[in-house]
Amino acid sequence: MKDKDAVATGLTAGIVAFLIWGLAPLYFKALQHIPATEILAHRSLWSLVLALLVLALLGKLPDLYATLCDRQRLLTLVLSTLLIGSNWLVFIWAINSARVTEASLGYYINPLLNILLGIVFLGERFRPLQWAAVAMAGVGIAHELWQFGRLPLVALFLATSFGFYGLVRKRAPVESLTGLAVETLLMFPLAVGYLLWSDSPTSNLLDNTAAMNGLLLFAGPLTLTPLLLFNIAARRLNLSTVGFLQYIGPTLMLALAVLLFGEPFNPDKAVTFLLVWLGLTLYTADALLQRRRTRSQRELAPKIPNIQK
Repeated sequence: MKDKDAVATGLTAGIVAFLIWGLAPLYFKALQHIPATEILAHRSLWSLVLALLVLALLGKLPDLYATLCDRQRLLTLVLSTLLIGSNWLVFIWAINSARVTEASLGYYINPLLNILLGIVFLGERFRPLQWAAVAMAGVGIAHELWQFGRLPLVALFLATSFGFYGLVRKRAPVESLTGLAVETLLMFPLAVGYLLWSDSPTSNLLDNTAAMNGLLLFAGPLTLTPLLLFNIAARRLNLSTVGFLQYIGPTLMLALAVLLFGEPFNPDKAVTFLLVWLGLTLYTADALLQRRRTRSQRELAPKIPNIQK
């Protein structure tokens, strides 16, 4: 019963996390009159404040201090900070530049890109369905280039920066919350410097309305809440289930882009998405087959007699 409760909790946490990520464009659209760099500054600043508060409540501030004192882990997190900071900036810019459709494409491509990163940097081996999945996504990108004469640079940047971010974080044995606290702490000088010297009318909180300040400060919980929920889900669910849930985010983004924000979704664009979706279908099928093989091997393992003397 406890296992079922744990799975139910993990499933709920995962769904809510990806719902928040998928609906995030609504928040950034409400701030579209503010420069993306300023929104990024507020996001990093208030995420840091909230992360430190949560770490203090959980009694994990010593973990943060230990990480800051570990030169190797700190250098790794400097790199992850550059990756996640640039990812946040381009994502915010894309939302406020009416390119939500392309942003959603980036997060559809991301799991397929992770396959490539695994083979190049982690020595993993491609399985046939994985080859087909990546090839299908590649055809989709080639179709975009052929039809529109340009690569979907926003989508590729978001997928690549987030993919490498995940890869770098694998190299740093740091909990997600502690890692985020370090990353936003590293962004802190730039964020404060930007807000102090910016001539933007909203950069000085003392000049803003309470509603505007509340909206800016909300960037903290918007960043931290789905991360904490995702960690709960990742600990309680198997990877294939989490893999299914990750499609919620870009699907919601695409729906918002087309149905609410009025971004075009013509037949040529639909072909690009269809090819990527076919790749994701193959990717998911491979994950399910691999999970079934692993389960069968575990079930058969105890039945194999020990013939060693």
